[in-house]
Amino acid sequence: MGPLFTIMYIFKLIMQYALKQLKYRLEKYIIDILKRLYIRRIVMGFLSKLFGKQEEKIEELVINSYMKGKVVDITEVPDPVFSQKMMGAGFAIIPEEGKLVSPVAGEIIQVFPTKHAFGIKAGDVELLIHVGLETVSMEGEGFDVKVSAGDKVEVGQTLLSYDLELVKEKAKDTITPCVVTNMDVVDSINVSKLNETVDFSQEVASVKLK
Repeated sequence: MGPLFTIMYIFKLIMQYALKQLKYRLEKYIIDILKRLYIRRIVMGFLSKLFGKQEEKIEELVINSYMKGKVVDITEVPDPVFSQKMMGAGFAIIPEEGKLVSPVAGEIIQVFPTKHAFGIKAGDVELLIHVGLETVSMEGEGFDVKVSAGDKVEVGQTLLSYDLELVKEKAKDTITPCVVTNMDVVDSINVSKLNETVDFSQEVASVKLK
C-alpha cells in the first residue's frame, strides 16, 4: 500500500465520522424541533380549552357565491390542475364583474403575492379561490386586495377588486375555481346551482364533513 492509498483511507474514515456526526446532530435538531412543536401544540390546546371559547364543530359548511356570474362544474375549468381535481373538489364561476367576496365566514390563511389567489379556513375546511387562469403572470397588475393573511372575514366581505377586462386581455381565462384543498375531512360536496347565474353571496354548494 502506498502513501496515497493510506491518505485516501484516512480521509474516507474522517468523512465517514464527520457524516455520522452531522447525521446525529441533524436528527437531534429535527427531533428537538418536533418536540417543541408538539409541546407548543399541547400547551396552546390546553390554554385554548382553559381560557378560550370552545369552537363548535360543524358537520356541514355552506359555500356561497364569491362572484356574480355563471356556476360551472370544476371539470369544465380548462386547466387539468383543477379539472382533474388535483387541488381538490369544488366548482367554478365565470365572472361578470371584477369583484371577489368571501364565500364563508372564516379566516384568511393565505394571500398569494401576485394577488390572484386566496386561502380561507372555515372550521376544519380549507378553501382555495383562484381568480382566473394563468393570472400569476400578471404579477398583481389590475388587482386591488382588500384583506391580509390572518384577517377574520364574513360572508360577502370584499376580498379583491380587479380589472376584469384586463384579465380577459392578459390571462388565459377569467373562470375562477373554488376548491376544498383538505379533502381528507370531507365526506361529500353538493353543488346546487350548477349552470345557473348567481349574484353575490347566494348559496351555491354544501360541504358535508366526515
